[in-house]
Amino acid sequence: MSRTGKQPVAVPDKVKINLDNDQIRVEGPLGKLSQSMHEEITVELKDKEVLVTRKNDEPKSRALHGLMRSLINNMVLGVSQGFKKELDIQGVGYRAEVKGKVLNLNLGFSHPVEFPIPDGIQVKVDKQTHVEITGYDKVQVGQTAADIRKIRPPEPYKGKGVRYSNEVVLRKTGKSASSAK
Repeated sequence: MSRTGKQPVAVPDKVKINLDNDQIRVEGPLGKLSQSMHEEITVELKDKEVLVTRKNDEPKSRALHGLMRSLINNMVLGVSQGFKKELDIQGVGYRAEVKGKVLNLNLGFSHPVEFPIPDGIQVKVDKQTHVEITGYDKVQVGQTAADIRKIRPPEPYKGKGVRYSNEVVLRKTGKSASSAK
């Protein structure tokens, strides 16, 4: 039995779960999410808990068992609490600001970069160099943060660029002046 898959998912009072034949829909105060279920996996709702079981013990079913439980747990957490990613911008003159549904980034290019903010995602900029990305879909929050980071990833010599707040960038030493004999 999968250690992750056999754990029940606790459902808070403010979250509603609807099980169809091949769809699970989760609705909460922050939004609505749905996920299609694989035919090898069965999901049932008992006493404010979601139980995920598999029909057989094949390797594919065992892999899907833990995956479906994690996806359902992320959906429940997302619509009740939400997810957050934080980015830091480092570099002289590098800054960000939000204008409507667009994140404007000055990252050392000859032009400012305009990043459209997807639906369901909120972006907040503190001190022009700290960006907070929040939303109820964990995948969408993570992908948005990765797309923003991809515009100017941190470089290893001076550390300039966009990085996650908890990311450690290993710095390289530059060329050293060697004396000619």
